[in-house]
Amino acid sequence: MLAKLNNPIWVMSSAYDKLSLDELIATSKEVGAQGIDLCVFRKDGTREDHTATHIEYEDFSTADGKRLIEKFNAAELSLSLGAFENMIGGDLEQRIKNQNHLLRLIRIAYLLGGDKNDVKVGTFVGYNHDLGNEIDGFQKNLEEYKRIFEPIVKYAEDLGVTIVYENCPMEGWRSARYTSTYNNLPAVLAARKLMYTLIPSKAHGEIYDPSHDIWQNVNPVDVMEQMDIDRLKRIHVKTTRNLKTKARVEWGGMYPMQQVDISLAEQAGIAIPQHDWDRHHYEAMLPGFGGTDHMDWNDFVSVLHRRGFDGPFEIENEARNSKDTGNIAATNQGFANCIRFLSPLLWELDSEKGYMYKRRSYLEEPSAKDIPVVTIDQLK
Repeated sequence: MLAKLNNPIWVMSSAYDKLSLDELIATSKEVGAQGIDLCVFRKDGTREDHTATHIEYEDFSTADGKRLIEKFNAAELSLSLGAFENMIGGDLEQRIKNQNHLLRLIRIAYLLGGDKNDVKVGTFVGYNHDLGNEIDGFQKNLEEYKRIFEPIVKYAEDLGVTIVYENCPMEGWRSARYTSTYNNLPAVLAARKLMYTLIPSKAHGEIYDPSHDIWQNVNPVDVMEQMDIDRLKRIHVKTTRNLKTKARVEWGGMYPMQQVDISLAEQAGIAIPQHDWDRHHYEAMLPGFGGTDHMDWNDFVSVLHRRGFDGPFEIENEARNSKDTGNIAATNQGFANCIRFLSPLLWELDSEKGYMYKRRSYLEEPSAKDIPVVTIDQLK
């Protein structure tokens, strides 16, 4: 089924961590977006990179849900929620806090209308390296995923909410002194297919970010051809330029660059990681801002439309020349130029206004009854 050109383009709020919700809404309108994926990370969380918390999640009520929907309708914007943490590995205390926070966001999504208003909840799965270091470690991570997520997905399904996983390997999530950079289970298509086989419910799907496959030398077009398109709920707009560095020749493109003794590396004349994310010889970019990248956006969008995808394209701004400059004007420019780049690919041509998004409908006023916050131990 060929999708009609009218995909909304959203802002992911992690790039605007210093703005209030009202400032975020005004800025999103200013750059030309049609929605916001609201990051709602734990305020006591341990992540320090690309995080934000744009709504008060403690004691969120039905009245809060109605007010938030009214605020977004007044701005003619749509919304989703997300917090991206390790759910099955890492420190046990933090892991349980992450699981409980995800359950809290599922409840909030329900109070915002859930799937009726296309309010999804984005998350990572993470990876358990204690299990991964054992024989059959990947299989054991799949089993741990099922153990943790089966009751979570059932909870979401009962509330009419869909969970969406992002495919970032989180390659810098652990110290560069570790050999592996596979730190998030759904980082490859095979893993996601296995996950849906283990938990067949339709209440979970994915946010697909093509940039993570580019540096793995996988064509995102091929991934879109082979995936279950009904599982695809969001596209993250971010891309990659693979760097032509001496280090890429020395270490290759298959395995991460490894940390060794600095004096030994200097004697050998080889490059080593300068920080934990400096492992795979690439640069994050926004399409249409600051040069070309290593992805064919025309082919990518074409296969999505041919397969019937009509969901949001969410701009995740982690670009070195935009968000990472720390300059708000450059951040805004990155978003605005990215929207201009995408608009001829995603929107119909208006005879007077050029390429324009045609708003589909307003968010429905939630009719959900209040329910208590639950914790992971209660679900099990």
